[in-house]
Amino acid sequence: MKTLRDILYNVNIVAVKGSTDTAVNALNIDSRAIRPGDAFIAIRGVHADGHLFIDKAVQQGAAVVICEELPAQTADNVVYVQVNSSATAAGVIAGNFYDNPSHKVQLVGVTGTNGKTTIATLLFKLFSALGYHCGMLSTVQNQIGDRIVPATHTTPDPIHLNALLADMVTDGCDYVFMEVSSHAIHQQRIAGLKFAGGIFSNITHDHLDYHKTFDEYIRVKKSWFDGLPATAFALTNLDDKRGNVMLQNTKAKKQTYSLRTVADFKGKILENNLTGLIMLINETEVHFRLIGEFNAYNLLAVYGAATLLGQDKARVLQALSDLSGAEGRFDYIVSPNQRIIGIVDYAHTPDALLNVLATIKNLRKGNEQVITVVGCGGDRDTAKRPVMAEVAVERSDKVILTSDNPRSEDPNEIIRQMEAGVPVHLKKKVLSITDRKEAIKTAISLANPEDIILIAGKGHEKYQEIQGVKHPFDDKQVLDEMMRLMEK
Repeated sequence: MKTLRDILYNVNIVAVKGSTDTAVNALNIDSRAIRPGDAFIAIRGVHADGHLFIDKAVQQGAAVVICEELPAQTADNVVYVQVNSSATAAGVIAGNFYDNPSHKVQLVGVTGTNGKTTIATLLFKLFSALGYHCGMLSTVQNQIGDRIVPATHTTPDPIHLNALLADMVTDGCDYVFMEVSSHAIHQQRIAGLKFAGGIFSNITHDHLDYHKTFDEYIRVKKSWFDGLPATAFALTNLDDKRGNVMLQNTKAKKQTYSLRTVADFKGKILENNLTGLIMLINETEVHFRLIGEFNAYNLLAVYGAATLLGQDKARVLQALSDLSGAEGRFDYIVSPNQRIIGIVDYAHTPDALLNVLATIKNLRKGNEQVITVVGCGGDRDTAKRPVMAEVAVERSDKVILTSDNPRSEDPNEIIRQMEAGVPVHLKKKVLSITDRKEAIKTAISLANPEDIILIAGKGHEKYQEIQGVKHPFDDKQVLDEMMRLMEK
């Protein structure tokens, strides 16, 4: 058990009311989860202000309250700690409470719009194949060795994050690879963590519902690199025009990767087809099971990071050549009878969709149709909806606009907003079918032998969220079942 004095180490404190020798049983940012003897951290969040729930936390037995603004009435048996930023303090306090687990592993973070999950997953698989015990925190799942811990956010809140890292330390993990989302950086969920390295994949139009402007989105991503220590490495994609921006103010060791220009880790695609990629990586020719130019970048990032972590280059390339990617990232099946290729991908931004369709174009052998099924999530960036439809229709032979995770919105209205992006002369290519299962079934019925169907937007997700309820739905499973049912 920790005392309040223990967990306040390195926290920027404004004032304390009460004794810092008070014992703390557990930490919570949710007043509903408070138990007697816990510390409640009042954070001003996107949807709620924790300061409004201080009284409830005290009623439920909180021994300590950490906040930016002291309440007008304080309880005699509660210690109040006023801090400059509750969000930042939460990360530092959680680190102290769990004995700073990020200092006891080699923690590598991956940020960027696209590629985070694949890079983190490949690093986890690679270092596991090299004989290390590893942990992973990703959109798809959190993992400690072979044990899977379900993921609810790309990056958990600081308390759950440090608790997970502590579990990884207890389990004997040597390396931990994690996605670092822009939301997590902005909300200080990674405050207090010690990183051995940071990787930047790319940055494109996304999350503007949250960040409001593209410049702010870039600034938030960059702020993480600005804070990396001199002991870490900062590895960036030089082919993204913001790649060098990420390195401008960092103290970390600056390293680069590229397919198009001179870099520390230079790649060149020699072949790209359904059997995989053949690439030159720093003049060594390697065959990979992954497909597509976007995966060539992911592989370069992974190779670069592994090398910077001191691994033998030849062993890294040998192990990488045998790895598969992350679930729901260019995940494909081939129908048993007509050899129709069905691809499931998480592409939910215009740039990601463009990348996937460009890869499919390169895989076409002749006159195969490309049929794209795509939707957009509700309660998220509305500006990208017409752009998603425009990208799909300009690079596909047929497009079916459908429901993604409509959440609290009307799926038909989301589809109408997507339809606005379809050029008049291409409208005949487009069908709108709200029911996602029916949309996938229609795509299969329209497909001729050896055509290519892309189901975009949900990837690894095993649910569809409608009006607050998550209904079971797995794109790949539905695609496979329908192909067999229709004897395709």
